[in-house]
Amino acid sequence: MLMQRLQSTYIPKQDISIDELLIGYKGRLGWKQYIPTKRSRFGVKLFQLCESESGYIWNSIIYTGKGTTFHEDYEDYGVSTKSVMTLIHELKNKGYTLTTDNYYTSPELAEILIKCKTDIYGTLRANKKGLPPLIKSSKVKKGEVLAFQKGKICLLKWTDKKPIIMLSTLHSTSMVTVESKKSKSSKLKPAVVADYNNTMGGVDKADQCLSYYPVARNQQRKYYKKIFRYFLSQAVWNAFVIFKKNGGKMRQVEFRMKLFERL
Repeated sequence: MLMQRLQSTYIPKQDISIDELLIGYKGRLGWKQYIPTKRSRFGVKLFQLCESESGYIWNSIIYTGKGTTFHEDYEDYGVSTKSVMTLIHELKNKGYTLTTDNYYTSPELAEILIKCKTDIYGTLRANKKGLPPLIKSSKVKKGEVLAFQKGKICLLKWTDKKPIIMLSTLHSTSMVTVESKKSKSSKLKPAVVADYNNTMGGVDKADQCLSYYPVARNQQRKYYKKIFRYFLSQAVWNAFVIFKKNGGKMRQVEFRMKLFERL
């Protein structure tokens, strides 16, 4: 019900991103996940689709292992492809551009999305199916680019501090100059890398802003209460995003205090 309300209230802009998120929980639970890169490390995993610019949370799936509810049209695919296609189902054939990290990005997913008039770009793991053997084995010197093209799909290997493999249905091998904020120097990067850095942070932005004002209790033993409180907090965050988009001037803490008073 909440997802239907979030989707009917707001239409996201063209750039959207999908990532996973962890609701911290250390109690006993069969489908509890361990993700060392996340702040909580242990907890309930969500697949989330957000607007890249604002961090508006447009759709979520709670991952419960084999019992996870995906859209029936995509049951034959792997978990990563199923989760992306379920999240983006209502936005297909509308010309959206999706940014994903290396867990989700694959040539298989790119081909499905091209048929749905949706572009995708993101980092890619070297062990994904359907990659040319050369892209795994060849060494690329710093600043050089190795690229392969198949129809709309462009595969690109570029070395900065370490080799990065990117997939895009939108970009070519063109390079752009990027200004470094810390060192105030400029660097040549492939356009797909620069765009990825700009649009991938939608889910992280929402997660970061929600972490400032946690609603869930740390000692909460009931996992479903933890999930409920988290979704409640998501609804408040989305309301704040819409408030800002309509010209609102408050900070998030002021908005939350005002909301509590009204409620």
